[in-house]
Parts: sequence; C-alpha cells; structure tokens
Amino acid sequence: MRFFRPVLGAVAVAGCTLAFAVPAGAAGTAKADTARAGTAKGWFAWVGPKGAPFFVENPPDGRCLTMSQESQGAHNGTVLPATVYPQKECKGTPLHLPPGHHAPRNAPFASVKFGSH
Repeated sequence: MRFFRPVLGAVAVAGCTLAFAVPAGAAGTAKADTARAGTAKGWFAWVGPKGAPFFVENPPDGRCLTMSQESQGAHNGTVLPATVYPQKECKGTPLHLPPGHHAPRNAPFASVKFGSH
C-alpha cells in the first residue's frame, strides 16, 4: 500500500495519513478481484485539512483504517465497496460507497473499511 499527496501538480510521496486500527502486517482475505491478497485494487481519495487532496492506493481489505486528521469528501476508486464512519475505529452510522461512488464533498468521516462486512 502506498500513500500519495499531490504537490503543486506533481505527485509526491506523503507521510502516512492513516493510522491503522490493527497491525499492518496482519493477513487479509484473498479475493479474485484484488491486486494482491488482502488489498482493494484501486485508490481511495479524500480531502484533508485546508482542502488538501489525499489518496491511498490499494488499501487493505477488511481492516478498519482510522484517519489521523480531519477528512471529508470520500471517493471510492477501488474495486471493492468502501464504508466510511463518522467516528474512529469504524464506529457510528456507516455510509456505504460502492466502487466508483463518492460521499458529498463536505461529508466528514473518521475511519474507513473496504470490502463487504
């Protein structure tokens, strides 16, 4: 999994903007439509502090990812459904985003999980 942030028109590797709720090395469930076992092929994008765009490529499947900073406007560009939550550790009323769909730009979220749950 790689994290990226556009910088003045160029894409540069950014610091990790997600804090994992489980160890990153934990095994995931293999699926036929993923790039590697346990990953959701594609990208997931959101808007961070001060309107800065962020995205993560090939996020882990079935893991709760907690955002380390304010996040809104989730866009699911993966091949798996994504679910965003208003609270950390995937708690609160979920918003389900099928592949290729997005939440309203001003809709905040604090954590996300990929795959069917």
